[in-house]
Amino acid sequence: MTVDTVGEIFERAGCTGTLLVQPLDGEGEFGLSADQLVVPASVVKVLVALMNRLGIDTLNATAVRLGLRNTVVRSDLRTMLDSIGQDLGRAGWADLLDWSARASAAESADADEKLPGVRALTPGAGTGTTARDMVRLLRLLWSGQAGPAAACARVRAVMGRQLTRHRIASGFRTPVRVAAKSGGLAGIVRNEVGVVSYPDGRQYAAAVFTRSRPGADDAAINAAIGAATAHAVASLHRETA
Repeated sequence: MTVDTVGEIFERAGCTGTLLVQPLDGEGEFGLSADQLVVPASVVKVLVALMNRLGIDTLNATAVRLGLRNTVVRSDLRTMLDSIGQDLGRAGWADLLDWSARASAAESADADEKLPGVRALTPGAGTGTTARDMVRLLRLLWSGQAGPAAACARVRAVMGRQLTRHRIASGFRTPVRVAAKSGGLAGIVRNEVGVVSYPDGRQYAAAVFTRSRPGADDAAINAAIGAATAHAVASLHRETA
């Protein structure tokens, strides 16, 4: 399985994608544009869970301390959503929702065309990260080095209980286990990060970020996230067998 093949999986699903998979214990990696800046959406909450109520400045300082070189949180969720409304010519998010309910078809189409260019969906303008940073964070969490042991254990437990299984987990079957956190924004960004655990004890940290093209199918992109991760993990699994 080559990197080009994984790129083709995303292409067929109607999106672009970045991916990185590394073993938790060992060397090697499988990556596709792993250092490209992306919009994390709710995936960033894996980091936020370690810094409850301490503010954005402390959160970003912690990201630096952990070696997440390209991860920056620029606003809270409410501010980010309001910025989408403002970039589309409304007072904020609530005003955008109210306007959308009564907008004409032409007005809605115009807003949809402008949506990909809003700050919240532009890497570098809003909160950003990379697949490499998120894999590093997962490895630190699973080794207990990201923060207090109890905090790391809690994040691992919460990720292990994620109910949605249609992204990374869709590429694997029992008894392989997946602990993950999904993220999505505005029907354009669909992401997931997680740790894949095999019965033989080998574990792999994976981060996948996608950006859909107009008219792309949500289910196809979700399946592509699972398929791309499965192929990357299988490549590394064979190398360490």
